[in-house]
Amino acid sequence: MTGRTDKPVSPSVECDTPSSSGLSGALPIIRVENLTVAYGEEIILRDVSFEVFAGEVMAVLGRSGCGKSTLFKAMIGLVDNVRGTVYIDGNLVKPMSEGGTEHILRKVGVLFQSGALFSSFTVAENVAFPLRQFTGLSERNIEHIVKMKLSQVGLSGKEHYLPSELSGGMQKRAALARAMALDPKILFFDEPSAGLDPVTSAELDLTILHITEALNTTIVIVTHELASIFSVASRAIMLDGDEKGIIAIGTPDELRSSCNDSRVQQFFGRSTAAGKNKEKHSKNC
Repeated sequence: MTGRTDKPVSPSVECDTPSSSGLSGALPIIRVENLTVAYGEEIILRDVSFEVFAGEVMAVLGRSGCGKSTLFKAMIGLVDNVRGTVYIDGNLVKPMSEGGTEHILRKVGVLFQSGALFSSFTVAENVAFPLRQFTGLSERNIEHIVKMKLSQVGLSGKEHYLPSELSGGMQKRAALARAMALDPKILFFDEPSAGLDPVTSAELDLTILHITEALNTTIVIVTHELASIFSVASRAIMLDGDEKGIIAIGTPDELRSSCNDSRVQQFFGRSTAAGKNKEKHSKNC
């Protein structure tokens, strides 16, 4: 990787509030340290550092092109050109090109924006896939787990449907059930509400809340949907494409009401005014 790396983005940009340090008494289950990601010569993220605490829902926010999906992929080892480190539950995450780390991958579940269901598999077969791939469970036990996971996301009775026979919201729920199949400690969601109508999106938010409350699952969610941010997120980090890193950390309410950075205000206020006025930018969020 080449390019400038002399402009660190550190926790000095966070909102100066107690909640910026996470849930009271919780320990970090994810640590991102000085993460730099480039595509060719272009630096996308530079020296990004933050922590996610066990049991919280951390939202990753920002305008299009700011590096949200790049950060998402780097955190689970799907990006090669990376400098810095990511630790999940105390274990170093390696890029897939370096062999990855299966025991880490088994600790996380991933819901991609498209859902990424196998179109020729039934819903049950999709959910069963990681169980057959990574466990030695009997088919009877797999069938029991599949039914339980589908029940948790409100898809009981849909076992024999193909993805094409489901609505967009049901497809996302089926993909969520598959992500949960191995009982991961952490779930990663990339724009889960993309393509969904507001009602279906709100229903998915309630499902996410139910999961984290019932199972104490840690969730990292990439989104730009304000309704979802305020519905599900314990804390949020906001990325900026010009800074190539984090410009604010805090609860959604803190970022909306207490952060003086104009870029944060514009995002939460859906405003375009002064979008490039650097003089109004403040890092004392």
